[in-house]
Amino acid sequence: MKNGFRQSMAWLHTWTGLLVGWLLLLIFMAGTASYYRDEISRWMRPELPRSTVSSDVAAQRALTFLQHKAPQAESWNITLPSPRNPAMRMFWRNPESMVKPPAEGEKRRRGGGRFGDATVDPNTGNEVSARETRGGDFFYRLHFDLHYIPVLWARYLVGFCAMFMLVAIITGVITHKKIFKDFFTFRPDKGLRSWLDFHNVSAVMALPYHAMITYTGIVTLMFMYLPWGMNKAYPNDEAAFYSEAFARMADVEGPGEGSATPVPIQQLLDSARREWKGADVGSFVVSRPGAANAVVDVYQRDVRRLSSDAPSLRFNAVTGELVQASPVPGGATQTRGVMYGLHLAHFADWGLRALFFLSGLVGCLMVASGVVLWAVKERPKHAKSGRTGFGLRLVDALNIGAVAGLPIAFAAYFWGNRLLPLELAERPAAEANVFFYAWGAALLAAFLWPKRLMWAAQLYVGAALFALIPVVNALTTHAHLGVTLLAGDWVLAGFDLMMLAFGAMLAYCGLRMQRWQPALSAAEKKKRQAAAAAAAAAKPPVPAEASA
Repeated sequence: MKNGFRQSMAWLHTWTGLLVGWLLLLIFMAGTASYYRDEISRWMRPELPRSTVSSDVAAQRALTFLQHKAPQAESWNITLPSPRNPAMRMFWRNPESMVKPPAEGEKRRRGGGRFGDATVDPNTGNEVSARETRGGDFFYRLHFDLHYIPVLWARYLVGFCAMFMLVAIITGVITHKKIFKDFFTFRPDKGLRSWLDFHNVSAVMALPYHAMITYTGIVTLMFMYLPWGMNKAYPNDEAAFYSEAFARMADVEGPGEGSATPVPIQQLLDSARREWKGADVGSFVVSRPGAANAVVDVYQRDVRRLSSDAPSLRFNAVTGELVQASPVPGGATQTRGVMYGLHLAHFADWGLRALFFLSGLVGCLMVASGVVLWAVKERPKHAKSGRTGFGLRLVDALNIGAVAGLPIAFAAYFWGNRLLPLELAERPAAEANVFFYAWGAALLAAFLWPKRLMWAAQLYVGAALFALIPVVNALTTHAHLGVTLLAGDWVLAGFDLMMLAFGAMLAYCGLRMQRWQPALSAAEKKKRQAAAAAAAAAKPPVPAEASA
């Protein structure tokens, strides 16, 4: 630690940011991409059609499909199409008596064969044959579950990084006495001073967002990090705690009894809209379908609602009577729901979502400039000794592999979606492997040659990969810019255009890095001035006759 409070905070800010900076950059980049995970998922499944029917028609077609596909299921779960996600996604749970053990040598199905799922075209009610992919959900899960390691360990690791990030934000505010003045100050081509200015601007520009997204990220997993109160109050019934704490209706239990004809689903959806004063329906669950005691749980769509906790209603599927509504949440539940909702930003319209996305990009720049700034500060110390130490070489390699290498991995993930065979087994896992293979290659190259030209090379590679994504899309699908722009499909067209924009931005950064020359230190400037003065003094004077 350093002498003085502010100096101690500066030391703490430096090391809390540096030690987890590279993993934080991955978390920030994946989390920022998650704001458009529905749009990413749609682009990655170009076979999905756009919905042209109402929610009521789509709901009825979903039930017709499930009555033929899974008539004996214990429950049906249907997510209705939305402007951001045009296809219907449905799941069902089969009775245990229907689950058959895998044959000898056969791989056991995920969920043990008890659960089924399908994607249905709401326009026709038929199942859509679309490529298997995790789409944008890969980035969503990556930013708090990471990959290849147990989920529990990953979430503790991400929480640890988030706490370090929160400490770095607080200490950064304390350290900068002129924080608001620094926001309006940027001095280009000044070496260390320029990097510090850039770090300050990127930090202050979206400071409320940085603090909010970090704190609410910790809150989303607070019951995993601090489980003791829940374990004490509900030692043997964790499900009861979540039902009460999150204002949820109790699960439907017991088998179906008899059989009866249900009321039209449109009647139940209209009743829900009246109860919610016009709010739309996002999904519904039919428990004990076809039975005389069947019930339908209807969930509100999470649009323009700050809290992530969706109100729900339970109807008798045969009579249409309202049986139960989700409990009115208390103050603590509402607070937690709002914080979780702020983190996910499902309430945001297109303009506010774009602002969240830009703030996330600024956060990525803040983290990236922070880890680079440490290396820029340390380099003059190593230059005096005439050799680069292990610590600086390690940080240089990690900086290149994370800051310039991660964009390569993101672009490679989209390339994998278009180029991997459609019939490939475990295709979603293969796409994720492409992401990490590309990132691993970038990290390896950075460790082998952690020089300035490697920065430029990887930035150019990332630029080319992003810029060529629309080309690869046009060569492999019919959902390219020539079609989507004319059809006014701005979700698919906007994705391709953003890829071009990212490619141009990375190409500009690569050009700047290629031409960048480090600013001279004060000692080097004095040394060169002294050498120039000595050379001028040693030069013989010109005779007056010669000059005449």
